[in-house]
This record gives sequence, C-alpha cells and structure tokens, in this order.
Amino acid sequence: MYLPLEFDPATDAQVDWGEAVVEIAGARVTVQVFYMRLCYSRKLFMMAFPAQNQEAFFAGHVRAFHHFGGVPDRITYDNLKAAVQKILEGRTRREQRAFIALRSHYLFESHFCTPGQGNQKGGVEHAVGFGRRNFLVPIPQVASFAALNALLLARCQEDDSRQVDGQAVTIGEAWALEQPLLRALPGKDYACCVSKPVVLTPYSQVEFAGNRYSVPTDKAEVHLTVKAYPLHVDILYGEAVLASHPRCYGKDQDIYDPLHYLPLLEQRPGAFQHAKPLRRWRASWPPVYERLLAELQAEEDGLREFVRILKLHQEYPAQLIEQAVSQALTYGCLHQDGVKLCLRQLMVPGLTVSALDLSEHPQLGLAIELPDLRRYDQLLVTGR
Repeated sequence: MYLPLEFDPATDAQVDWGEAVVEIAGARVTVQVFYMRLCYSRKLFMMAFPAQNQEAFFAGHVRAFHHFGGVPDRITYDNLKAAVQKILEGRTRREQRAFIALRSHYLFESHFCTPGQGNQKGGVEHAVGFGRRNFLVPIPQVASFAALNALLLARCQEDDSRQVDGQAVTIGEAWALEQPLLRALPGKDYACCVSKPVVLTPYSQVEFAGNRYSVPTDKAEVHLTVKAYPLHVDILYGEAVLASHPRCYGKDQDIYDPLHYLPLLEQRPGAFQHAKPLRRWRASWPPVYERLLAELQAEEDGLREFVRILKLHQEYPAQLIEQAVSQALTYGCLHQDGVKLCLRQLMVPGLTVSALDLSEHPQLGLAIELPDLRRYDQLLVTGR
C-alpha cells in the first residue's frame, strides 16, 4: 500500500537513470538517460549519455538546473555509486567527495532511498517509463548526442502543456508558480569532469581510460592534464587547452586529429605516405585534394607545399578550403598563397579594387625613362 504524497513548490526533486535504444549516425546503440523531475510541478528533464559515470551524473544536474531555472531545496536518489561511497546505519550515508562538492556549489540537500525501495521516489520512476514510451518511441534517428539531447529537451518543453490527472493546471502553469521559489543558480557552473595528470608519449599522445588522444606536435609539453567530460576530453598545459577530442568509450583506441601532426610532417615530408593520422584523413578527404597532391608531387618540395595547404584547416572551414583548392587548380596557382587568395575571394565575393588616384601626386604618374641596358655589357669585357 502507498501513501498519497503532496509537495510544496521548490522543495523537492527526484533523480533516476534509465536506458533507451537510439540510432546515432546510422548505428543502433543503447544510451543511458538521466532524469530529474520537480515534485510539485512535475516538470521533467531528460539527457542522454554514453555511460552512467560520475561526470555524466553531474552534467545532468547542471543542465537540469538550467532547464528548471533554479535549484530545489532537496533531491532524492537511489544509493548510486556516483553519490554514495558507503551506506551506513539507517538513512546515513558517506557521500562521495566530488558529490559533496556539487551539493556545496548549488546548496541543495540530498536524500537517499532505503536500499531496494525505489518506490520511495516513485514520481521520477514513473517519469522514466513515461519518457521512454512517449519521447523515445519510435526509435530516434539522429546524427550525434548533441542532436539527441536537443530532441529530448524539446520534448520536455512540449510536455509542459500536459495536464496531469487530478491537477487543476498544466505542468507549465504549475512550474511558473514554482520557478520563482527555486534557489538561484550560482554565477558559474560546476565543472563536470574528471581530472588526471598525464605524460606525453613519443607519438604526441596522452593516455586516458585505455585510449590515446593526440596533442599538437608544435605545442607538446611532457607533463599535461586531461579533463574528461561526458562527451569530450580536453588536454591542458596549465590553464591552456592544447587539444579537445570527442570522448571515446572503447578500449585501446587511437583518437587522432591529423592537424596536430602537420607541423612535424612539414619538417619531415618523407613520412607523408605512412603517417597514420594522415592515412586516416586521406581515406575521407575530398577527391580534389588528390588532384592537387598529384600535381604537387611532380614538383620539387611539392609534398611540403601540400602540407602547408593542409595547415589552412587550422584557420578556415573545410568546405571553404575545398572550394578554394578547386579554384586554385583552375587558375594554376598550386601553392599556399594561391589557395589563400582564392579563400579571400570566396569569403568576400564581388570584391573589386578601384584604380589608384594619383591626382594629388602628379609626379608619380609621369612616364619613367627606361635605362639603356647595353651599358651593362661592359661588365663582360675581360679585365674590366
């Protein structure tokens, strides 16, 4: 038997995890979905992640608080490892240090269910099933996690117009009453990441969670720091971010950014054919790059010039560079300066150069008498 419960505005919320099957970039995968639900208004937040790790758990909180426009006084949880280090007597818990830091940042109280009694947060458990049936059926087909989470957020916002049985107002109307009473958000979001000191390998990579991530060879430092967020990894030297990669949840994988290796390849163009980051990039780059490469390979130092052109990807969008390379091939200006000229023409279409006005400097417009170059023949005379 269950007791009917009633909550005051802004006092309580509940959190839970669920699973769902989605199609991301053509591959069917199982994702972990974070749920938070305000108990008074029933306003719901959902966000999908590749895994139920602590950084995803924290990121779900931060995004939910922004969605709700504030922080409730208390949040109820299961005894999940991301928050609880050890279950003590009664309702006492030894919480994870990082979770205490999160609570201290947003100033909310934690409340944990009796082990095995998930019904003590029945509101969010009902929301898990409701969200899966109504927001994730049929199976969504999206390009990325960012697109999936944008879809889930839009569905949660649409749900504000629903009126729960037994309630006199819609979810959105109840939330309008609750939101002003929520605790204000702090000026800065909590950093939802795991930090780890790492050492650079001879291949300009750092290792994290069994995978290797590249670092720019011209900015490489021996001792670095990895900050791993739920969906991306940053590599830092001090406070400066040297590289950022999508986070890999596989094992023993090399995650390369080919641009990181171009400064070294410019010094050692002989390694072009066998450089693994470039071979992976070459498998998918535009066919026009192959035409340019074939033209330049016929010239002395052509490979080095080709690498210089590839380095333009550090400054310009890839699609624009592809158009500029095509144009440079048409003009026959097969060098970095020629491609940069084409880039400028594409970025500022219709740019015309006006004639130089010399009306205030008439002396500059006078014809110059050409020298008699025959006098230099004297230098060829023996003994002069």
